[in-house]
Amino acid sequence: MSLPLARFRPALFDALRGYDRARWAQDLGAGLTVAAVALPLAMAFAVASGLAPSAGLLTAIVAGFLISALGGSRVQIGGPAGAFIVIVYGIVERYGVANLVLATAFSGVLLFAMGLFRLGTLVRFIPIAVVIGFTNGIAVLIALSQLKDFFGLQVPRMPADFFGVIGALWTHRASANPWALGVAVVSLALVLGWPRTTARLARRWPQRAWIARVPGPIVALVLATAVVALLRLPVETIGTRFGGIPARWPDLALPTFSWASAQFLLVPAITLALLGAIESLLCARVADGMTGGRHDPNQELMAQGIANFVTPLLGGMPATGTIARTVTNVKSGATSPVAGMVHALALLVVVLVAAPLAGAIPLATLAAILLAVAWNMGDWRAFGRLRSYRLPYRGTLLAVFVLTVVFDLTVAVQVGIAAACLTFIYRLAGLSRAEPVQAAEFPMLASLAGQVTAWRLHGALFFGATPVLERIGSALPARVLVIDLAHVLYIDSTGAEALEQLLHRAREAHVRLIVSGLEAQPADIARRTGLLSAWQAQGAGSVQPDLAQALAAASAFCAGDIAAGASWPASAA
Repeated sequence: MSLPLARFRPALFDALRGYDRARWAQDLGAGLTVAAVALPLAMAFAVASGLAPSAGLLTAIVAGFLISALGGSRVQIGGPAGAFIVIVYGIVERYGVANLVLATAFSGVLLFAMGLFRLGTLVRFIPIAVVIGFTNGIAVLIALSQLKDFFGLQVPRMPADFFGVIGALWTHRASANPWALGVAVVSLALVLGWPRTTARLARRWPQRAWIARVPGPIVALVLATAVVALLRLPVETIGTRFGGIPARWPDLALPTFSWASAQFLLVPAITLALLGAIESLLCARVADGMTGGRHDPNQELMAQGIANFVTPLLGGMPATGTIARTVTNVKSGATSPVAGMVHALALLVVVLVAAPLAGAIPLATLAAILLAVAWNMGDWRAFGRLRSYRLPYRGTLLAVFVLTVVFDLTVAVQVGIAAACLTFIYRLAGLSRAEPVQAAEFPMLASLAGQVTAWRLHGALFFGATPVLERIGSALPARVLVIDLAHVLYIDSTGAEALEQLLHRAREAHVRLIVSGLEAQPADIARRTGLLSAWQAQGAGSVQPDLAQALAAASAFCAGDIAAGASWPASAA
């Protein structure tokens, strides 16, 4: 049996049908706007991850172009994302940049395989409590990691763990740079206050509404860089820490593969792949809600896989779909993936032409931009709404949040998904029940009391609901047991085994078991496990289409119309 593989067909192919000059103008404007938003974020994400700012820019260019050109969404923008900061920083600290290349490339292979084998839809089943918990936890870690540059602290080496970061910040608190703090505070105020200020300006003077389209991070970046350079403030910049940004296209560099290193990178690579899949598909769903379109999740994962395999070989970092840039793209009027490709090419021009100017960008401003990103990234109102949810939801969300912040994102997601699964199993088992059929509904049962018992099952017969059948088997009637499965939508292998044990117990007590109302999936599992043939082996009338006919067959059996000997074949005795 062959597995059905996903078809590789980028959304770009369909989006270019009927493409004209008007749509090109819209995509061009949207792409340039998104590039202005992506420029400071790409550098900030790279610096926060322990990499050079050029790694973030390169990722926004290469991965951004590939994800738009090959992806399954018409408007999604790919690039470096804040969700990866904690993981990338941990990999760099523990294993080095060379092994980050291996982990990212391996995650790309996993992402492509997930899309190829049609696993894109499965990512949507991750519980919302887990998503909110780790998203808020990552936001806290991003904010925490930026306090060093926000206050201008002189910390020689920042640890990767939560308590280590807290300890390092507290130990070096006396080294705070008031100039850096001042630049950071003003930059943060500009980033947060720019949208409201320009919106009021646009309402008062409509002819100046174009100012509202200028991204706040760009305004903060340009003004802070100019002030620091003109006044020569003693503030650390990209140039003083990294030596600037190279104004050239990087060479392809294949990493040195070592099995000793690769085996330790398996878990980080899987984490990168899962987080990238979740982020990109959630982002694509947001874009669908804004545009009324529909993305192909499997194609999107294959594009993400290709981008994450190619980008690290050129010196980039992990990439995924980014909500902030995608929303900007949609609101700017993008009509096709061409807008995302324009955004990547515009960033390439900036790197090749204006790279020397980037050396004067103060790191305090990048820290302020990331603090704003962390604030907008988290769903903080979810904590206030916890009272309205039940204890399992609250416990899952808070556990994932605390584990993400204090321990590790991988552990947090594993625990969260396990807790959500246990909660689901418990609730689903509670929905699975057995109701005795009353004589008021079928009067014939009154005359057959003690001889015939009928049960109507509801829900799903799976490994968590087998006690329902055990209770029925502990109180068998004298002659016939009727089980109605018309309201059972699903039976797993454990449920089928429990039904077989019930049949075995009925045989030992010389009680005929009549089954009715088999739906599609229960009938299929009964046929494949041999359960259906075992029921039919009891004799004629053991499997009926509905409860009424099953009770009629039971009454006929008790009246002797069906020979008693026929219910116990020699093979079953």
